[in-house]
This record gives sequence, structure tokens and C-alpha cells, in this order.
Amino acid sequence: MKYIIAFLFVLTFDFSVTAQEEKPKLVVGIVVDQMRYDYLTRFYEKYGDGGFKRMMNEGFNCKNNHFNYIPTKTGPGHASVFTGTTPKYHGVIANDWWDKEAKKMVYCAGDKSVSPVGTDADMERMSPHRMKTTTFADENRLFTQMRGKTIGISIKDRGAVLPAGHTGNAAYWFRGKDEGNFVTSTFYMENLPDWVEKFNDSKQVESYLKEWNTLYDISSYTESGPDLNNFEAGFDGKETATFPYNLKKLAKKNDGFDILKVSPYGNSIVADFAIEAIKAESLGKDNITDVLTVSFSSTDYIGHNFGVSSKEIQDTYIRLDKDLERFFQVLDKEVGKGEYTVFLTADHGAVEVPSYLQSVNIPAGYVERTDRKEKFQEFLKETYGSTEIVESISNDQIFLNRAIVKALDLDLDDVQEEIANEQLTYKNIYKVYTATTMNNTHFESGIEHLLQMGYNQKRSGDVLLLDDPAFISYWKTGTTHGSGLNYDTHVPLLLFGKGIKHGQTFKKTEITDIAPTISALLGISFPNFAIGQPLEFVLE
Repeated sequence: MKYIIAFLFVLTFDFSVTAQEEKPKLVVGIVVDQMRYDYLTRFYEKYGDGGFKRMMNEGFNCKNNHFNYIPTKTGPGHASVFTGTTPKYHGVIANDWWDKEAKKMVYCAGDKSVSPVGTDADMERMSPHRMKTTTFADENRLFTQMRGKTIGISIKDRGAVLPAGHTGNAAYWFRGKDEGNFVTSTFYMENLPDWVEKFNDSKQVESYLKEWNTLYDISSYTESGPDLNNFEAGFDGKETATFPYNLKKLAKKNDGFDILKVSPYGNSIVADFAIEAIKAESLGKDNITDVLTVSFSSTDYIGHNFGVSSKEIQDTYIRLDKDLERFFQVLDKEVGKGEYTVFLTADHGAVEVPSYLQSVNIPAGYVERTDRKEKFQEFLKETYGSTEIVESISNDQIFLNRAIVKALDLDLDDVQEEIANEQLTYKNIYKVYTATTMNNTHFESGIEHLLQMGYNQKRSGDVLLLDDPAFISYWKTGTTHGSGLNYDTHVPLLLFGKGIKHGQTFKKTEITDIAPTISALLGISFPNFAIGQPLEFVLE
């Protein structure tokens, strides 16, 4: 009998070891901030073989990958990628939003209950406490009894904090200004690890305060517009937004080390720091899966400044491709080729600069918020006797003061409907919906469905506004994002490494499918409110 028991024990042990060995030792989730899908195809010929092309040639390319909600912004984007759900459920409805209970604007990662670590700057008090659901990294931590590590890294705090989830061992983000250091908060630790202190004390970041010129001859950048044009903002202290840029010289007038955020070297700094994290934290060194999240934010800063068709954005992606190549080479060496899994996506896309679109006769433009606000205030005074019935207008949502509505003995649904009908008469308002409609009507497709998937009952407003396509509330230079149109929703999804097939598809995939796919690969529970489906066709 004892031999049978021993035999069964060996079988069980061998099975568990085999099952564990089939999993990647490290999962790396990469988000490239503001990366449109067509940056893969437009700049393809300028990429080397070891970055984006390696992911496409060795892995799987989902060519029709979209965000499935509005608003397409950084905070909601990062939360949705890693939770497998949308703002409707995870609650991160914007980067900042009006808190209906606190009666003030709040920040998606802000947390006054924690303290900054690595800096004295009060604004670096961050945690994921406003995100209501788990990430796949959280589920991996629970599955491994907290033995699998999770580390989040980004230039932006929200790009590090939200992907790392609620159980992350660490999240590090970049503090610019006159510091130029990676920092964290007491949500994760009381003091920075020695390796982070060492990185901050080195001259690595300072070395990037140098000239930014095009990596290749600028005349070969035929996939972008002219260097000198009317559609780019540039830097204070430089008359034109044209190459080259002396970042060291310009730093003083552009918030010191913050200028690096608006250059491709911001991405290089993140790659440098992520490589140090892999080595110092021994990520992927055993058979218990670790998770590393890396968000490259400089692409977003540069897009906002220079726009979608700029020479600057093309050079940034060419350089990011080089950073990805060296990052993957480190993974090959430190974790082992074929022992890790990587996915790469974006948190949103971006619209072409509307003033440029206008110049080529495509309908586009800028929303005149001041005129709209004046008309709306006149309407409120005339209809309700006061403008105070509206608490806030933010993120294209109107928040009503429920106490005043009640005091005036008004019906909330009627007030929402009256305001919606009024707003619909304003210039460049495309569609308007009320909270009552979002709560009582089920939309299965179209822009209404996207709006509903971004609508959170407790946090969203009473009236939701949509502007005309390619009309934005922004400067006349540079670009932005936030809509449910294809230029904002269509983003890359590349996967490669252990457990991933080689191939491509035009089948529509959604951003919420990523977390369930990684969970399925790892054999762990899905994030607790994931609504996406595992992409079976990408898994071996």
C-alpha cells in the first residue's frame, strides 16, 4: 500500500512541477501611452528587427484591437488593460473627476493617507485605492500566496500605480522638476531599496539632458510631415518647433528634468530603470511567475506637444523601438529566451491635429467652451433661477447638485432631460445622454455602448456630452484624446514569448480581453470584475 501512495505522490509532484514549468517565469505588460495602431504600420520600414518587428515576427499581432468605452484617457486606459473591465466597473472614470460626496475634484491615483518616499514633494502621495477591482497581477499574487512579485514602472504615477494593482510589491514613477528621481509612496514601502537609491544617485538621468536630434537623416523621415509647420507647440526658449533641441539649455525654462518627459529620452530612462529592476529584484529567476508592468509615457507628452504627424513623434517611435530591443535582450539574458511572456498595447490613441485636418479639408475643429458656458449659465438662471443647480462640468459631464434639485421640488429625471435638450442645441455638440438613459437603456453597439461602458453609477455625471468628430477642447497646436472614435480607440496589441502562437488577425479584439488572456495563460483566476474573454487563438 505504501508503494502505491508513494507512486501517486510522485505522479502528483511531477504533474505540479510540469504545470508550473509550462508557465512563464515573468509576464511583462507594456503600455505605450497614446500609441495609435498605425504607428506600427506607418513607421514599419524604419524599425529594426529586435523591437516592434520582433514581437510581430515571433508573436501574435491583433490588428483590430480597440478600447470599448469612453473616455479614452490615461488613468482609465491603464486600469482597463490590467483589470479586464471598464470604468463602468473599475471606477476609474477619468484622470481627475468630480467627487459627488466630497464635492471636489479628485485624482485617480491620489491618496492623502500615504506619504511620498524618495521625495519631499507632497503631490507624490499615490496609491491604487480608487480602483475598485483587481488586476491580473493581483490575482497572480493571490494564486502564488504572495510569492510572485509585482512591480510597476512609469514616468507617470498613474501609469505605474494602477497596473501594479492593490497588492504590488512596488510602483515607481519619475519625479522631474529639480530632482530627476524615481519615487514611490508609503503604500508600498517606507524607504527606497538600495538599488533605487543607487540608480537615483547615478548620473544616468542627468546624462540625457543633451541634444535631441533625429536618429537618422531627417530627410529620410518621409512618413511624417515637414519639420517646420504651424501645428506644433515646441519648447519655451526655442523660437521654432524644429530639430535639433538642446535639452540641457532648454531645461531651465521647461521645468528642469520635466523636459525629459517630452523627449524620447524619457522612454530610455524608463527602460534603464526597468532593466535595473529585473536584475536587482531577480524577476523571473524561479518557477513562480512574477509580473513587471512598464508604461512608456513620453510618447504621450510628445504627441500632446507636437501631434500625430510630426517628425518628433516619428523619431520618438524609432528610438523607442531601439529601447524595446535592448530591453528584450536583457530579458533573454536574465530570464531566458522563451521563459517570459510580453504583451504590448496602449492606453488610448490620438486625433490628428484638428488645425492640420482643416488645412486638408477634413471636418475638424475646436470647441469654444467659453461661449457654451455663457449660454448654459443664462439657461440655468432663466429656467431654475440659479446656476448653482450645477455643481461641476468636467470630463464632458454635467454634475447636478441633488440637494438643490430636491429643495426646488424638481424631478431629477426632468432636470436631466431639460439640460440635455438645451445642450444639444449648442455648436459642436454631437450627442447628449442623461444618466437616466444610461441606467435604464441597454446599448449593445455604437457610440452609445461605448459611453455606457464608461459610465459609473456612483461616480459619473447626470448629463453626458459628446463633441463633433475631430473637434477637441485643446490648443491649436498638438493633439489630445478621449473620444470613442477610431483614432482614439484603435491601438496595438502584440503578444510574444512563452505560450504565445505566431500569427495575426483582423478579428476585432477589445482591450478588456488582455487580462483574461494572461490569466488563462497562467492558469489563475480572472480579475474579479473582468468582462473580457481569453483570446484562445493567440495561446499555444
